[in-house]
Amino acid sequence: MDEKVTRVGVVVTFLRMDARPADPAPPLPPNAAIHIERPCSVARYRQLYDTVGADYVWWLRRTVPDDQLAELLADQAVSVHVLTLDGADAGFFELDRGHSPWSQPGWVNLSYFGLMPHAVGRHLGAAFLRAAVDAAWQGSTTAVTVNTCTADHPRALPGYLRAGFRKTREVPEQWNVPDRLGLRIPEALKL
Repeated sequence: MDEKVTRVGVVVTFLRMDARPADPAPPLPPNAAIHIERPCSVARYRQLYDTVGADYVWWLRRTVPDDQLAELLADQAVSVHVLTLDGADAGFFELDRGHSPWSQPGWVNLSYFGLMPHAVGRHLGAAFLRAAVDAAWQGSTTAVTVNTCTADHPRALPGYLRAGFRKTREVPEQWNVPDRLGLRIPEALKL
């Protein structure tokens, strides 16, 4: 039996940063903290991913079986960093130091980055992104990559460009998003 899907059209923009930022990092507010969630359980990861990505058609990791996701999260090359405000979750980012198909030695991919709905619009994005960039540049990093798409928050691409990333390419993609995931898909993205 074929799975029922919604066809979605997006443009994916790939970006890269080839040098560590020289300007001072904008500060996070005093009630904010970032910690590495290690180990990050599958349930915890799904809670972070699903909450941050609910409005932006984050669907790929929702389809990964628990055992495969657990294996990825146990890999020392992958780290999950959680932003809290007054001790409550406010966002997360994931760094990958070796699994991206387009990666080169020394490259770090900012695989996922985002704020939870209650934290959007509170002027946290630039400082949180800079914290992600600074974490990616730790060690012997030679480049940091990230991608975004037209399903993401409209300020995502401008934010990456302001942070010092540059576009390397844009690729139109068509996704078959399983309806069983129950995602809210904007009409403008449906094919």
